[in-house]
Amino acid sequence: MNSRLNPKKLLLSKWTAVSVENKQKHFLVSKVIEPEHEDLPIVEVEIEAVYSKVKRIIPWRQLHDSTIWKQGWQ
Repeated sequence: MNSRLNPKKLLLSKWTAVSVENKQKHFLVSKVIEPEHEDLPIVEVEIEAVYSKVKRIIPWRQLHDSTIWKQGWQ
């Protein structure tokens, strides 16, 4: 994975969960959550499971953790 992952470019990026739960393996970043103030950094993104359409909010930096996520659909 690109070590220079930019949170502003994550929208609609594809991710594979390393541990599958409830048939949820493939995810899309459906929303980049903007902070209340423009000068604050982006901290969270909303991901959506492709299979179930369940959405959840995670810290975007969690996507760097290769024990949890792999970039792309695998």
